[in-house]
Amino acid sequence: MSELVTISDDVLSASIDSLGAQLMSVSLNDAEYLWQGDPAWWPRRAPILFPIVGVLRDGRAESASGPVRLSRHGIARLYEHSIVEKTAECVTFELTDSAETRSAFPYHFSLTMTFAIENGVLTQRYLVRNTGSVTLPFALGGHPAFNVPVPGNDNSELPDYELAFTRPWTSVGPSITPEGLCDFDRLQHLIRNADSLPLSWKLFERELTVTLEDVPDHRVALLPCGASHGEHGVELTFEGFEYLGVWSAGQGCPFVAIEPWTGVATALDEDDVFEHKRGMTLLEPGETFTRAFTIRLF
Repeated sequence: MSELVTISDDVLSASIDSLGAQLMSVSLNDAEYLWQGDPAWWPRRAPILFPIVGVLRDGRAESASGPVRLSRHGIARLYEHSIVEKTAECVTFELTDSAETRSAFPYHFSLTMTFAIENGVLTQRYLVRNTGSVTLPFALGGHPAFNVPVPGNDNSELPDYELAFTRPWTSVGPSITPEGLCDFDRLQHLIRNADSLPLSWKLFERELTVTLEDVPDHRVALLPCGASHGEHGVELTFEGFEYLGVWSAGQGCPFVAIEPWTGVATALDEDDVFEHKRGMTLLEPGETFTRAFTIRLF
């Protein structure tokens, strides 16, 4: 049976479900910022993505250890994670491979997820350990979805918001096919020498999932358009994540997901060998790999 664990400091509180090690709530001064999983739109809230981001072509690939058969975003979100350690402001979970996971992903691994609050900031940290005897290929990511409007703002809908960056830049990213595959022959330049990306439902109808590479300073904020001092928002930092996905579920949807990724879905020009996917980490036996991103509410 899954367990809901809450960590907090004087102003920030976060709750994490041991099923999938999924962030279920993150609130500032009792105001809930995280999407609460209304199934009319999307029943999840912030799933852990591992060992893939997005989809494989036809849900399958070949690897050095045998066939890989994975649904969207992989297996970590589907299983109970053991609680390894807990304090008032920090909790650590662990998922290890089993016969069931190896039937879909034929590798030995340990995935440790740590959620920690420090100075009013939530850190979500990944540690992957290769517990097998062969190279472990994987990608990982986060998928936190945030309520729109952000608590405390008068702005009522997604088109009242934008993604704000640290400086002007021109983005490059693949188009996404209806099947969820990446088309790097049709690159999108959604941001042209600008420091923000206005959000709209038409943007997500057209692009499905916005995929950005090399975001300046690995930092982004969700803010009301033209925000002035004192308005509320969410800021993510994601050093070491090459990609940022942005997704909302359609016309009228009251959330936006901001997703740091180390890899992407299968691309049209790839050969369906798992190790050859873009952004794939190849971890040698006994080695570890860590990444972390932070969430700051204001």
